[in-house]
Parts: sequence; structure tokens; C-alpha cells
Amino acid sequence: MDTLSQFRDEFETEYQTTKKFFEAYPESKNDYAPHEKSMKLMPLATHISEIFGWPDTILKTSELDFATGGFQPKHLSTKEDLLNTLDENFKSAQYALENAKEEDLNDTWALKNNGHEVAKWTKYGSIRHALNQITHHRAQLGVYYRLNDIPLPGSYGPSADHQSF
Repeated sequence: MDTLSQFRDEFETEYQTTKKFFEAYPESKNDYAPHEKSMKLMPLATHISEIFGWPDTILKTSELDFATGGFQPKHLSTKEDLLNTLDENFKSAQYALENAKEEDLNDTWALKNNGHEVAKWTKYGSIRHALNQITHHRAQLGVYYRLNDIPLPGSYGPSADHQSF
């Protein structure tokens, strides 16, 4: 089985769907959150765009430590920045997946916080988790849009607002 090719195809599909959601992004609602415990709209969308770059990080490293690894979430403020970040991260993921070998997916990769292991998977499992995170957070974004009367693009089929595939 050519897992890397399948991952490239899946990331392409998720990229195209996410791009439709970001093209509908309402800049006037950057600070909207449906609940005090919810992430604000722009940080949520930014997070989704950054997840697209995870395969590159996963395939090049054995871990990411949030406290000591130098990772800082981007602070975006415009739809253009959001789309550009999505494009850049998607391209880096595709490049990483094109240049990896199947056996690279068997190595382990961990998320840590100040040395404490939060999660650990094979690199295959880590990339699969990234795809799941994109889907999960994009669904959250869809709820935010719906609560603000922003028409939803279709994702895995038509939406109530866009009946075509």
C-alpha cells in the first residue's frame, strides 16, 4: 500500500475544502466566540491553517515540546493572511509527503509539554491525527459560521447553503 500517496490525496481534498471555508471567512468577526470557553474565530481558523504544516514537522522531527520547542502559534488578522498561511503549510506538507519513505511512517513521534509526554504515536498515527484535527476544527468553524448566518460551503457533500458537490 502506498500510504504516502494516500496522505497526499487526503491532504489535497482537505485543503480544497478548507480553502472554501476560508474564502467565506468574515474578517469582521475575528474575535467572535460562541462561549467564553471557546476559542475565538481567527485563532481557530489560524490553528486549522497551521495543522496543514504538521506532516512536515512530524516527518522531520521525533517530537514537539510546546514549552521548549520554540513553537508559537501565528497571530493572523486578515482573510488574505489566513489563505496564504494555509497555502504555505499545505505546500510544505505535500513536499514532505512526496519526499518521505513508507518506512519513515513507522518511527514514533511525540507531543510534549515541558518534557511531559502528552501523546505519542507512530508518524503514520501522528499524520492521521493531524487529518482528524483538521476535520474536527473545521466542523467547529462551521458551527461558528452557522451561528453568524454565514453560508456554509459543502465539505463532504452539499450543505444547506450550497447544494452542489
